[in-house]
Amino acid sequence: MDWRVRGLCLREDPDLFFPIGSVNSGPAALQTDEAKAVCRHCPVMEQCLAWALDAGPVEGIWGGTTEGERRALRRRTAREPAATEAAA
Repeated sequence: MDWRVRGLCLREDPDLFFPIGSVNSGPAALQTDEAKAVCRHCPVMEQCLAWALDAGPVEGIWGGTTEGERRALRRRTAREPAATEAAA
């Protein structure tokens, strides 16, 4: 079974996961918090996040993260192998 059919987001208004405006302030920040709350209870949050990281830049909340948070995760992950190799 595909992980997507088990997502709790299917029971919500899809617009909840695509806030308009800055996710750091105002109504979009509240909407982002609400979407992330759904994600925190979702049984497929990890698979969703992995998909979003692999897919590249995708808009919206995926796996409990914003696009900016996923960009930071990708940068951190890209630096980790280089740091490990330098230590060896």
